[in-house]
This record gives sequence, C-alpha cells and structure tokens, in this order.
Amino acid sequence: MHAPRKLLRITTVPVSLHLLLRGQLLFFQGRGYEVLAVSAPGPEVDTLKNQGIRHASVPMTRTITPWRDLVNLFLLCRIMHRFRPHIVHTHTPKAGLLGMLAAWLCRVPVRLHTVAGLPLMESSGFQRRLLRLTEQVTYGCAHAVYPNSFGLLSFMQQEMGVGTRPKFKVLGHGSTNGIDTSYFSSSDPIREEALRLRARLGIGPGAAVFLFIGRLVPDKGIRELIEAFRGLSITDHSFLVLVGPPEAEAPLSADTQRTLENHPHIRAVGFQVDVRPWLAMATAFVFPSYREGFPNVVMQAACMEVPCIVSDINGCNELIEPGVRGWVVPAKQVLPLRSAMEEVVREKEKAARYAKASRNWVVSHYDQRQVWTRLSDEYEKHLKHVPD
Repeated sequence: MHAPRKLLRITTVPVSLHLLLRGQLLFFQGRGYEVLAVSAPGPEVDTLKNQGIRHASVPMTRTITPWRDLVNLFLLCRIMHRFRPHIVHTHTPKAGLLGMLAAWLCRVPVRLHTVAGLPLMESSGFQRRLLRLTEQVTYGCAHAVYPNSFGLLSFMQQEMGVGTRPKFKVLGHGSTNGIDTSYFSSSDPIREEALRLRARLGIGPGAAVFLFIGRLVPDKGIRELIEAFRGLSITDHSFLVLVGPPEAEAPLSADTQRTLENHPHIRAVGFQVDVRPWLAMATAFVFPSYREGFPNVVMQAACMEVPCIVSDINGCNELIEPGVRGWVVPAKQVLPLRSAMEEVVREKEKAARYAKASRNWVVSHYDQRQVWTRLSDEYEKHLKHVPD
C-alpha cells in the first residue's frame, strides 16, 4: 500500500482558500491526498481547521515588501522541508512567486500554478515591468501554469511572451473551482430571506435593485457603477446595493466614497457570508470590473438566474454572451453601463430569457465536480513521473 500523496496548496490570504477554493481541498482529501493549506493568518483559518483542513500560516502580503518577502520565502522553504510535498499548487500573484520559488529551491517533484488575474493589466511603467518579471519568475519555476480563462491565456501569449508552449493551458472550459450548481439555486427560504433584506434596507417590493458583489476598490469599476446609477432615469425607483469590503491598500476616490456614503438609494452592506439571498433580491447583477481571471461571482449570479451586466473583459465575456446570456459593456465607460442598466429594467422578458440561458450554460460547463475531476486528472498525469 502506497503512502498518501502530499499536496500543498498556497494562497496569499486565507479568504482565497476559504471562498475561491471552497470544497476543493476536502475533495482531494477524500481522494486520498494528505493536504496542507498555507496562507497569511486570518479569521478564515479557523473555519478551514474546523472542516478538517490542516493549515500553516505565513504572513504574506499582496503588496511589494522585499524584506518581508525574503523572510516568508524562508518560512515556506521550512514548511516544505518538513512536509515534503509531492505537489505544490499556488494561487494569487504573491503566493505564486514565493511558493513556486520555494518549491523550486526545495526540488518539489510537481510544481503547479493557477493564474486567476494579473494586476499588471492595470499597471504601467516600472511597476508593470516589475510585475511582469515576478510573473516570469513564477512561470519559470513551475512545471505547469493554468490560466483560468481563455482570455487570460490569450493575454499571456500576447503580452507575457509565453507563446503556445504546452505548459500553459486552460483546464476544461476555465474556472479555478467551478460552482456548486445545486447550492446556488433559488428556494422558498432564500426568497423569504431576500424579502426580509429588502425590508431591512428600506427597499420596496416593486423597486429595481442593482447588485454588485466584490471588493470595493477602483479596479472593480465602482466609480463607473456609481456614476451610471446616479444618472439613471429611474433612480427614484431603484437602488444600488454593494456587497463586499473596502480595502485600505486600494481606496476609492474621495468623491466616490462620499457619494457611496451619502446617496439615499445606495446601500453598502459589507462582506456577507451567504450571497444567495442578496442575489435573490436583485433585479440585475452588475459587474463592471477592469480585469478578472474567471469571476466566481458572475457564475454565482448566473446560476441564481439573475440577469447579468458585465464588462467586456476575459472571463466575464466567456460566461456572458451579449444578446444571448446577458449584457456585455466596455470597461471603464459610464454611458454604455447606464444604458444596459436601464434596458434590463425596461425589457423584463428579455432579461428573464437571458438569465435562464446563463444558468443553463453554467450548469452544463462549470459544475464543480467537473472542474475538480479535471484538476485531479492533471495531478495524476504529473504524478506518474514521480517515484513512490
């Protein structure tokens, strides 16, 4: 009987392990892997441990912190020396850089990295060159690199010089974790909770609700969303609800923040553990982000049959086909976004048709078990070359 294969999964912050990889680590434990998760400390760590996932903390940051990064590289090497993983699989830019470099230094047999978004897309000058270099180091240390959307792979081929080398590929139809299509479906209890949320926020049953879920940072298109909402011809009968936390590292402009706090029809409700009732209360889900890998929250909205308005960026435009499964608008532009928001309220039958089509698409292409099984097959393929 062979000893269990050891799998080390690394993200920069624990919320990525908890939310972006929800259920996946338990899936691999169920397949006989000995799993260890690594991230910075945070409240989500207790949840992981309560689920039976082992966790080790390394205080990684999302920002450029050279001396701390060197210390964290040493800590990761120490963890790998003690755990002796067969596979190290990293996510997010900083964890990818430090995790892949540590795995290369420790000669881990299988080194894999998932790309779910590239900050350099919205950078310029020296910062862009530095971010490009760190990505190239990450890719150089990895045996395989998995962009989680075809648009992201195309960008990497054109802008990162990765060409068409076989080590860079999208698994299946994309996505890092897929979606639990049975969990993200409407039910009487969820609809009842949605009505209670509307009442709590002072939103009448006939009012239109535009919902955003995500971090409240400039790169998510919050300024454009608020400006589009302010100019709606139906503003008196509609509300904008923002679900998600702000970030001190990427604050909104003073004008945007002031409008967010003072507009009588805008509600910022912070992070929510269960987004299903919030989606159920929405007339439309609006996601005007500047850049993404493969956005889970758009899959969730589509799976809940909420009409979606998304920006024309990779990931989003693979999930939502304009004129078939929703509205796709140019990123960073207010007027097309406003026009789509007004149309989704005006054309109710069209919106319902798009919403149904988008759920069917997600269910048939991105069910969680399909995504996990493809990744498991990839692990097994690489492990064939690793001696027992």
